[in-house]
Amino acid sequence: MKKASILVVDDESNIRLLLEEILTEEGYQVTTASNAAEARDARLSEEYDLILLDIWMPETDGISLLKEWAKKGSLEPVVIMSGHGTVDTAVEATRLGAVDYIEKPVSLVKLLKTIDKALLHIRTKKGQRGKLVPPSLTPVGKSKVMQALRDQVAQVAKYDSNVLLVGEPGSGREMVARYLASFSDRATEPFVTIMAEALNNENEGLSFSRSIENPSAIDRAQGGILFINEIEKMPLHAQNSFSDILKQAKTKPSNKSEEKFFDVRIISSADSDFESNLAGFMRELLSELSTVMIRIPPLRLYAEDVPELLRYNVEMLVDSKNFPFRRFSVAAQNRLRNYPWPGNIRELKNMVSRLLILGGGDEVTLEEVETELAGQITENQDLIKLDFLSMPLREAREHFERAYLQQQLILSGGKVGQLAKRVGMERTHLYRKLRSLGVNFRNITANNK
Repeated sequence: MKKASILVVDDESNIRLLLEEILTEEGYQVTTASNAAEARDARLSEEYDLILLDIWMPETDGISLLKEWAKKGSLEPVVIMSGHGTVDTAVEATRLGAVDYIEKPVSLVKLLKTIDKALLHIRTKKGQRGKLVPPSLTPVGKSKVMQALRDQVAQVAKYDSNVLLVGEPGSGREMVARYLASFSDRATEPFVTIMAEALNNENEGLSFSRSIENPSAIDRAQGGILFINEIEKMPLHAQNSFSDILKQAKTKPSNKSEEKFFDVRIISSADSDFESNLAGFMRELLSELSTVMIRIPPLRLYAEDVPELLRYNVEMLVDSKNFPFRRFSVAAQNRLRNYPWPGNIRELKNMVSRLLILGGGDEVTLEEVETELAGQITENQDLIKLDFLSMPLREAREHFERAYLQQQLILSGGKVGQLAKRVGMERTHLYRKLRSLGVNFRNITANNK
């Protein structure tokens, strides 16, 4: 898979080095030039997918260089950079062919978004599908767990087979689906999302009608990708309908002179407990949807990436929603690395949002994080008030085990299978233990949906 190549032209060495370091780490191939002469030489020796061009440079400024290149034609996408920009300069750069304009100091999130937009522009213009994958679409994390996930997704994306993404709620299943789509030959085609539970009798979203007035999800996804979220909640009548469509797609005779009957790649998602409860799902349909299955890891399995995820989400919220900027203290980061994250990535994003909105000061402190986490754990707070020394051993042990298992069950999202892994017990024995202690795991499961 080709990495996008970027030429950075800036006379300030510290900015060149910073951009080179950031963009290389993000997965781009980076070349730098300190002036117009070096930039000309670089373009003569290599073709680039994108040029980041500073305006204010000695001898030949960026606008003059852009004019020079524009006259010669076949100009790569150029993004103008300047710490002293004006509206007139931006208009002039756009007129000459620049695709975007960013001001210094450049926000990391803004920079990556601008690069993504520029690369998508050239990819769409040239009809290149799945060739230049924007790294900022990549699931964040440098751990071996996340690297393995990215490698697997990139490998699967090359083939036009149906994919089932299995993972806990909040683990980023749709994000991975979009990442997979960006690598595929359908990268510039429609990506349509639908919730399986919404496929009721009044909304046959999986019909194939070719209706212009009221197109179905399949109609809208023609040529692209249909993402069906939470297929375990798909009603039986919708399963039957969709299964029939997939059968027709296989048996319909193909004729190059006719419009293709069914040209949709299906990516679907399911909860990690889905496989243990297949009684209500058609196995034939599941087989069609899960030609390839990818398991998305819960956040607790790559907790070493939490500091990077915190920084990424802070910058994203500051840039996209104008939230106040705050950095997490080292103590706060370490505390969150050791938190089990039952709600996974979604929980982390929501927590960062609350801490940016409600907190004060430039730094998110350990005390703020502890207060936030305390709000996540509302049950069993009276446990520490019990006088264990006044109880017989058996009674004290039961109190502790009940509180311990209740809390672990909450942190497991109410899922007994995950609870068994967390506490190191065989599931059958665990069920007996929960019943003997009077822990109603069904209620906890319902309350955590």
